Amino acid sequence: MAKHSLFYKIYNAGPILLLYYLCISEVDTNLEKVFEIFTLNFQIILIYFWVLKRPEIMANGHIFLAGLINDVVMGYPLGISSLSYLIIIFVGTYVRNKSVNTTIASDWFTFLMAMIFSNLLFFSLLNNFSDLEFSYSKIGYNMFFTLFMFPIFWLLFNIYQMSLIGSRDA
Repeated sequence: MAKHSLFYKIYNAGPILLLYYLCISEVDTNLEKVFEIFTLNFQIILIYFWVLKRPEIMANGHIFLAGLINDVVMGYPLGISSLSYLIIIFVGTYVRNKSVNTTIASDWFTFLMAMIFSNLLFFSLLNNFSDLEFSYSKIGYNMFFTLFMFPIFWLLFNIYQMSLIGSRDA
């Protein structure tokens, strides 16, 4: 596939377009309505993988803007999701700069750390600066299912990345 073709550019922008779609559509809230306890923060998985593997595909400004859009759609105070996403970016960038070759196990462990820090910031800011109610059991379910689904999406994104670029990591 030629790198200057329109199809390649659209295919290359797939992860960022998916992030914007997820932030606009409230997919995680709709999943919670269908399944009682199954809730998933797919945006965090998407951001972490692409910041870790191919940061040129998903720029920090786009991620910050997607967080602002998510805040408006979900009714959160403006900037909370963006700060949460920036924590994910920070951990992903740190891991990418400090490691030579990553595996699914190392990515999974560091994703857990990123998710803990990100959710800690998100829910402490939400608790202090808004009147929105949330239950700790839902937070726990969200973290569990997000962590549980990470390896599945890691493999799917690797397949997408290999078809996009033809090699594994940069």
